[in-house]
Amino acid sequence: IDVSNPQTVGVGRGRFTTYEIRVKTNLPIFKLKESSVRRRYSDFEWLRSELERESKVVVPPLPGKAFLRQLPFRGDDGIFDDNFIEERKQGLEQFINKVAGHPLAQNERCLHMFLQDEIIDKSYTPSKIRHA
Repeated sequence: IDVSNPQTVGVGRGRFTTYEIRVKTNLPIFKLKESSVRRRYSDFEWLRSELERESKVVVPPLPGKAFLRQLPFRGDDGIFDDNFIEERKQGLEQFINKVAGHPLAQNERCLHMFLQDEIIDKSYTPSKIRHA
């Protein structure tokens, strides 16, 4: 799983960065062998909380929220600084690869939605994926 192509969109308080999540897998449990979706940091937070709530998986931490980077009057772009985005991208990639590599997490519907559905249905019914 690659996390790449960060794009910052919006302005002011509505500004955020999305990352492309590219999956290539030969695991039969995934419906698509290759997929690409865009996700933002809050989507990773959603996935982490769903996995903690629904599965027996010990979920690794996400890279930090970077509250200090969000303070006004900084000399850089804060959370939109290229170096910060690159660091966060690497942290998100490590996180999602650890999660997706876990045999129990691979059965969780939330992980499949996160990795392969264009839009995450946050009102979904948590369930396990069964091998086809």
